[in-house]
Amino acid sequence: MINQLGVSAHTPCNHPVMRKIILDSYPDAKLVDEEKITDEYRLIEFLEGCDAAIVGFEPLTDKVLSALPDLKIVSKFGAGCETIDFNALKSHGTLFGYTFGVNKLSVAELTLSFMINALRWITPLNQAMRRGDRPYYRNGELLTGRTVGVHGCGNIGKEVIRLLKPFNCKILSCDVRDYPQFYSEFGVTPVPFDEFLDRSEILTLHLPKTQTTLGLYSREVLERIRPEAVLINTCRGGIVDEEALADRLENEFLRAACFDVFAVEPAENDRLLNLPNFLATPHIGASTEETRVAMAKAALRGLSENELVEPEKYYDN
Repeated sequence: MINQLGVSAHTPCNHPVMRKIILDSYPDAKLVDEEKITDEYRLIEFLEGCDAAIVGFEPLTDKVLSALPDLKIVSKFGAGCETIDFNALKSHGTLFGYTFGVNKLSVAELTLSFMINALRWITPLNQAMRRGDRPYYRNGELLTGRTVGVHGCGNIGKEVIRLLKPFNCKILSCDVRDYPQFYSEFGVTPVPFDEFLDRSEILTLHLPKTQTTLGLYSREVLERIRPEAVLINTCRGGIVDEEALADRLENEFLRAACFDVFAVEPAENDRLLNLPNFLATPHIGASTEETRVAMAKAALRGLSENELVEPEKYYDN
């Protein structure tokens, strides 16, 4: 039985429908409201006396858990667990609840829209028309039949592949894990990273943010992507070197890029954001009304459907 729930995740506290869903189940829940907690000491202060918490991207560290001996259950709101120390959760005996893939359809649909946008030059043509240039036309390419490389074939990567099925694309997957049954069902070819970079006409990233993926798409890696390719990132900021990407796009050594996530958010790299062959959105991958409701309900389920964590289980998208 939960005596005091603390919701330090900013998003559900400030969305009226999600807020109502939480308060309907826990009328006395302590909600963070407009504040975004990024500091360990503030998180400790906020969750003091709580025996359960719903967290977003607050720093759930050993220091925090040591200072909160009453905290017995933590449920994760949304996707991405890079700010959670799972070894600390295990050592403190803190139960953890998390539902994988709640936002997968929402992110996958955004990813698909990025592909078509980039291939048809929608962003630069729209910008030109707004400037009064009135371009006559510019030939793009069909998504149908393209070679699409999916880097990270977890829940979201698989959903992207499902949505691509009617487009008859050649699908390449690059992942540290193998999914033979899924690959067979959807005609996916698993390839090593070098081949993935060489062959993909569209590269879409669906990786967790870990020590091995942070900065993975360095200047050297970006230089190996074919110049007519499109690079899409709807997973996590910091995985791609944004300055190197700006150089590639500015010099037209890369056809286009579409990003929903950035190393610093809100995004502040105006040089990159203002390039005509770069489409940016402000981390809206999970931002549909249907998905937000599902995420709030999943966070509540995590308070009752939880376990003592095995750390390696949660580094997946």
